[in-house]
Amino acid sequence: MIAKTRTLSFIGAEMKLPTATAIDSRLLTGSALFGAGWGVAGFCPGPGLVALGMGEPKALVFVAAMLVGMVIFTWREKKPHVSVMTAS
Repeated sequence: MIAKTRTLSFIGAEMKLPTATAIDSRLLTGSALFGAGWGVAGFCPGPGLVALGMGEPKALVFVAAMLVGMVIFTWREKKPHVSVMTAS
C-alpha cells in the first residue's frame, strides 16, 4: 500500500493512518446501520448533502436521520462505558 510508505500527504500534511485492527461489535453495528441507511435511502453522506442542496425531498429525511445518528453517537461516546467482567 502506497499510503503506508508516505510520511506526508500530496498537499504536505502529516499522514495519520488508523492503527486499530480489531473487529468488534461497535464496528459491526456501525457498518450495518450505515449500510442499511444507504440501502433504504439510496444516499451515502456526500451525495445526500449534494441532493439536499438540490432540493431533493427525500435527501432532507436522509440528512436529518444522519444528523440524529451523529448526535446519538456523540452522546453515547460521552457516557462512561460499562465493562462486563467475567468470572475466572
